Amino acid sequence: MKTKQKTKRLSEEDVDALVVAEAGVESAWSKPVKVRKTKTESLSLPSSLAARAAFFAGLHRETRLNDWIKRVIQERIDLEEAAFAGLKRELVSGARKGR
Repeated sequence: MKTKQKTKRLSEEDVDALVVAEAGVESAWSKPVKVRKTKTESLSLPSSLAARAAFFAGLHRETRLNDWIKRVIQERIDLEEAAFAGLKRELVSGARKGR
């Protein structure tokens, strides 16, 4: 039975040296990968709601309103998912008890 040999992990300097050494060798490089930037969504808020959000973002010491809004939305989605999962569990356990 063959044992897998451990490959030596290259340091950052070793990787840099390899890249520099192979920089001019065309066969060392694979085809370029094209990466598209993900589309962002914009959301319109009434000015009064935006002002209230900015106030609370400041209270939470968030420097960027967008970051605070993202965090609040993520927290709310997490709560909704947890509530939904709990409701599903209750429905499944209730259906089993009713048999």
